Amino acid sequence: MSKIGWNLENTYTELPKSFFTKMELNPVKQPELVIFNSSLSKELGFNSGELEKQVDVFAGNTAPEGSVPIAKAYAGHQFGNFTILGDGRAILLGEQITPKGERYDIELKGSGRTPYSRGGDGRASIGPMLREYIISEAMHALDVPTTRSLAVVTTGEKVRRETLLPGAILTRVSSSHLRVGTFEYARTLKDEHDLKELADYTITRHFKEIKEEANPYLALLREVIKRQALLISKWQLIGFIHGVMNTDNMTISGETIDYGPCAFMDTYDPETVFSSIDRQSRYSYVNQPDISVWDLTRFAETLIPLIDEDSEKAIELCKRELSKFQEIYSEDWLEGMRRKLGLFDKKEEDKDLISTLLSAMYKYKADYTDTFRLLTLDEKTNNDLQKSEEFKEWYSLWKDRLENQEESIQQSQELMKQNNPYVIPRNYRVEQALEAAESEGDYKVMENLLEALYNPYDYSGKYEEYSKIPPKQENYRTYCGT
Repeated sequence: MSKIGWNLENTYTELPKSFFTKMELNPVKQPELVIFNSSLSKELGFNSGELEKQVDVFAGNTAPEGSVPIAKAYAGHQFGNFTILGDGRAILLGEQITPKGERYDIELKGSGRTPYSRGGDGRASIGPMLREYIISEAMHALDVPTTRSLAVVTTGEKVRRETLLPGAILTRVSSSHLRVGTFEYARTLKDEHDLKELADYTITRHFKEIKEEANPYLALLREVIKRQALLISKWQLIGFIHGVMNTDNMTISGETIDYGPCAFMDTYDPETVFSSIDRQSRYSYVNQPDISVWDLTRFAETLIPLIDEDSEKAIELCKRELSKFQEIYSEDWLEGMRRKLGLFDKKEEDKDLISTLLSAMYKYKADYTDTFRLLTLDEKTNNDLQKSEEFKEWYSLWKDRLENQEESIQQSQELMKQNNPYVIPRNYRVEQALEAAESEGDYKVMENLLEALYNPYDYSGKYEEYSKIPPKQENYRTYCGT
């Protein structure tokens, strides 16, 4: 291991060569470090002080010790339409083995053209890379499985989008970059041996406990369904909208990946959609669980040849597993909502209690996060929701429900504080940080925001400024970085 702490392996290169292309690096002119994640660096086993100096590594100018840079091939259903894809602007440097023996991909995003770029420039601009840094780190603090961000550098070069923008590269960290789209790509090869190698590699990397199952490939489907159901329930509970749930953006590990046109819901409305490219509202907030099932069905289709020689039998087995998604998701979401309302025990009436609150929130255009924050603090305001008769009646029922538990009101409040964030990445706050960085080279706005986002459940009042409901935003839209 180097004095910096690099401890790389490259097991992805042991897969059939059709799954990747070995890459030469694409150097940039004048890289400068914008932000470095010291705490994540230490978790990965690095000497943070030394790693922070490795600007040329973060810029893709120099490969770290032990690296075999590759671009990965995969496919995907994008807005329902199948296409062959791949890392068009990313290079995997290798897999860092931590002091605990854990394995994490270290990938450069925005690192230049690859054989999969499809006419793109392979680069990225500063705004989308900082957005991914901010949101991915906020999601981690909110206890949502996610890729993470180790560093962002500017390149000293411009990239052309609508206008010329400062170029940047993000260093992304994940349990792996295996996607549903990776398996879809394997099916297009029409080589069952390659498909089996990919599935076996995935099981070894993420699901060792199922290796000895009678049908490990059916067990693989079962485990991925379970992880995705739990992930989507976490999204829904915090009001997160991914924006582009294409199959190439769904990880096998169950981590949130690719923070392009994502956003957090302010006013509660199940039909909320932010992405400028989602013109049919395919990936709206309310649709996220169903789209997850759609994506998982595409995954199941790829495994049919491995699950059983009799394709009809394999399809029936897959259907049986897919049918369990809704139960897993609904139970986890319901338990999460109980915790958000300070409920320790389970009662059938809880479903009505929750749905009644959400209906009133929708009717009176209440802010999703702030509603639960105010309930946690038991704080009265003069907003339209709290003034309504529906809310007053609901509030009385909720208080009765709390008082009929064995646990005290104080215990309920503590439970709520652990499950209702005081601070989220408010869209307008993120935009302010990105605007300051892009237009003025001022990163202090982002740094202050990140401090608050790393402490989402801090009810001390220290981050009250970041908890404020945003100014009314008409037709707020987010955009894909490409």
